Amino acid sequence: MKQEVDSMTEKTEIEKVIKSSITWAVNKDKDRMFLLFVNDSTLFYFSPDNASNVRGFEDFKEQVEQVFMNPAFKAIRSDFRDLQIEVSRSGECAWWSCYLDDINEWNGQPASWINVRWTGVLEKRDDNWIIMQMHFSHSLEDMQAAIRKAVDDAKTGK
Repeated sequence: MKQEVDSMTEKTEIEKVIKSSITWAVNKDKDRMFLLFVNDSTLFYFSPDNASNVRGFEDFKEQVEQVFMNPAFKAIRSDFRDLQIEVSRSGECAWWSCYLDDINEWNGQPASWINVRWTGVLEKRDDNWIIMQMHFSHSLEDMQAAIRKAVDDAKTGK
């Protein structure tokens, strides 16, 4: 007999995983963070820039060491807006979407992601939710505004 899935309980646990996968960087608790992602070659995510895309857990670990554990990187805070979480009928898969403001510095200079669209997929393994895939992107409107600002700044010498 199939057991009913308590989607509210599952969504609460999933939300913790999603948010922790970003907020871990404030304390640089990479050991905790590594438990939140699938630890094999199937891990994948798109970043807003192709150079930061991740294919596999080993690639992910390398990026964590080079970027997030680098003393030049300082995580400040993260804001999650319009977080939507759905759980499959089986209770073994879930997906989310939200807007993310990830406020950071690199060598004391702003290096933040503002209004980034963030989606992902999780799977429940051994009674724990883990992230399998993610996608970060900027909207066309945000990109166009950034280009207009850069052009205006160049014209005014900023």
